[in-house]
Order: sequence, then C-alpha cells, then structure tokens
Amino acid sequence: MASFAIYGLAAVAEIAGCFAFWAWLRLEKSGYWILPGITSLTIFAILLTRIDSIFAGRTFAAYGGVYIAASLLWLWLIEGQRLDKWDIAGAVICIAGAAIILFGPRQQI
Repeated sequence: MASFAIYGLAAVAEIAGCFAFWAWLRLEKSGYWILPGITSLTIFAILLTRIDSIFAGRTFAAYGGVYIAASLLWLWLIEGQRLDKWDIAGAVICIAGAAIILFGPRQQI
C-alpha cells in the first residue's frame, strides 16, 4: 500500500507542476508560475524513483492508472467540474489495472 501513497503524492506533484505551466501559458498568469511548476515536476520524478520495482516501465505503467484517477479528482476538487458516471467508471478501471500491474505475482529475476 505504500506504493499507492507514493503514487498519490507523485500524482499531486505532477498535476500541480503541469497546472502551473497551464496557468502561465493558458490562463496568462505571471511567468513566476514556472518556478513552482519546475519544483513540483522535480518532486514528482524523485517520488517515482521511490517505488519498489526493478523496472521503470512497470512503475510508469502502474502510475498511469493512478494519474488518470488523480486528474479526475483534480477536475472535481480544484476545477469544480462534476464527474459523470463515465469518469468514475474509467477511474475505477484504471486503479484496478494499476493494482494488477503492481501486485500481480511475478517470478523473481
């Protein structure tokens, strides 16, 4: 379960970092938004290295499911948009996929 906590923190860091650039380039906010954006994206990358996995690709694949669900939470909590049944169903499927990738039985190398 520690992996999901790390993934959750990584998702917040990545989404916040990307949103900072979105605010600068799309919402015409100050260029100073770049600084927290870069910091957040750096934290995101460091957090992903803390996942207990031999292969980066598997780590990134499982993270993708968590990222999708976290992005929908951002949409709801930060941007104030209501999620519909398709958003929720998609998030559940993605989290299930991430869990299968993370916790599926594997042969040790």
